Amino acid sequence: MLGIDKIIENALLEDILTGDITTMAVVPEKRGAEARLIAKEPMVLAGSEVAARVFAIVDPEVRFKARFADGARLRAGDVIADITGDAASLLQAERVALNLLQRMSGIATLTSRYKEAVAGTDAKVVDTRKTTPGLRQLEKYAVRIGGGSNHRTGLYDAVLIKENHIAAAGGISIAVARARAYVPHTMKVEVETENLDQVAEALAAGADIIMLDNMDLETMRRAVALIEGRSLCEASGGVSLETIAAIAATGVDIISVGALTHSARAMDISMLLGE
Repeated sequence: MLGIDKIIENALLEDILTGDITTMAVVPEKRGAEARLIAKEPMVLAGSEVAARVFAIVDPEVRFKARFADGARLRAGDVIADITGDAASLLQAERVALNLLQRMSGIATLTSRYKEAVAGTDAKVVDTRKTTPGLRQLEKYAVRIGGGSNHRTGLYDAVLIKENHIAAAGGISIAVARARAYVPHTMKVEVETENLDQVAEALAAGADIIMLDNMDLETMRRAVALIEGRSLCEASGGVSLETIAAIAATGVDIISVGALTHSARAMDISMLLGE
């Protein structure tokens, strides 16, 4: 993943800044140490290589030996990795490594639950741009590790005409026409709709993907029937683990879930130094 070092360096600067005063006071001399990263609860692991990179940036002499690859389903008590090196280096890298590993594993674990909830349907579970500022690349990677797919990366790589774009342009048809004239023919155009009239207008305008935003299940079913496979159909808005199976059953192709990244709970992982 490109740009990971910059993310890690910024996180270390935020945490250590002018120096780890506790470690400098308590462990003033170089001393070899061994540590283990331990899963404290079941999870889907994501971010092992990122955690390893944190230790390497703090101290290139630290050795990080992963016992599991990303995507592994861990049980409580599993040892994720063995780490050896200078004790001060391990202590300084600990929190940043854990923060990223716990966050990424939490997203992968939650994504896997959403993916399991739509098993047996053709619906694809995708993320959104509702990510932690500065961590989007890591969080979208974690979604993929959990079995989900990525929506657009940012504002630069796909057209998504939303409610405010429609209002500013003066309607769906003109917004789609302007987008078609502006972007290359290889780029798809997606339109957010809120009712069946807007679905019909987006379909007539030639939208490649029609988003059904915050529609009830019956309206979704009617929208899917209206679209009839002439464009991809994406459900969005208020999706939860309790509702996603019923949404998938309406026949939509894609279900975008902001909760994958904005509401994932960090997994419980600890680092323990041997005495």
